[in-house]
Amino acid sequence: MGILSFDVLTTRMAYLKMRFVYISLVVLGALCLYFSMYGLIPFKGQPFVFKKERGSFLQLPDINCRQDPPFLVLLVTSSHEQVFVRTVIRNTWGKERDVLGRPIKTFFLLGATASKDLSKVVAQESQRHRDIIQKDFVDAYFNLTLKTMMGIEWIHRFCPQATFVMKTDSDMFVNVYYLTELLLKKNRTTRFFTGFLKLNEFPIRDKANKWFVSKYEYPWDKYPPFCSGTGYVFSGDVASQVYDVSDSVPFIKLEDVFVGLCLAKLKIRLEELHSEQTFFPNGLPFSTCRFKKIVACHFVKPRNMLSYWQALENSPGEECPAV
Repeated sequence: MGILSFDVLTTRMAYLKMRFVYISLVVLGALCLYFSMYGLIPFKGQPFVFKKERGSFLQLPDINCRQDPPFLVLLVTSSHEQVFVRTVIRNTWGKERDVLGRPIKTFFLLGATASKDLSKVVAQESQRHRDIIQKDFVDAYFNLTLKTMMGIEWIHRFCPQATFVMKTDSDMFVNVYYLTELLLKKNRTTRFFTGFLKLNEFPIRDKANKWFVSKYEYPWDKYPPFCSGTGYVFSGDVASQVYDVSDSVPFIKLEDVFVGLCLAKLKIRLEELHSEQTFFPNGLPFSTCRFKKIVACHFVKPRNMLSYWQALENSPGEECPAV
């Protein structure tokens, strides 16, 4: 009888143990489901939120914006290997100059590299030209949001006096003369944002695509209006507004979409700079007359940049047919 009771007791304990494990798994599954759903709520989940304190500045440019406020600051995303590209830009559209009496400054945005040799080269370059803005995040393609926000933070902290800012890429040709002319005609110096407008874009869910974005990264079905990251222009006050709101906006590796999310929260509407197209993110065949009436063109190699710029500089009075 005692043996039977022991067997029954053992069986009951095993049953209770199995039931406890089953209930625990159900509860754990429910909690996982809850937190995964919670993470998809806009502006909530920790993985999405941008953190302002990411990285410390390693290099800062030599400029006193309070004493000598620039009309236009060009922020050019670059990488450590692009020494020649930066040299070309410094000698073409990125050269420090006055256009129509308005001062223009160019700075290069870089992250950090594990290569001591490349780090040394960039540090020496920074000492020589004083035009590099650098933080200690890893310099990689999918850290472009961090790189862009670094530039925006720099404007916010060190150069809020800039009337306009342009964020662009190192394989772009920028006609600073026509851009300055159009900005002066536009006469909008607050809450202004322009570029190549993308008003009806959707997340790419194909994992094989370079710009793939998962549902976890971005759960919504459509992007807010944004401007192509190849080149966009905004009034100086927008930098501080975007920086201030950035840590309450879902983080996404696509920097132009991230900035668009910030603008949507700020209720800043995108505007065309001109009635004709002036930003060309997909490139454009070169002709002197055509490039006199553009602001920015993508996919321009350094050697072409030199020849294009020379052609523009050498034909100031050339008559061109209406474009």
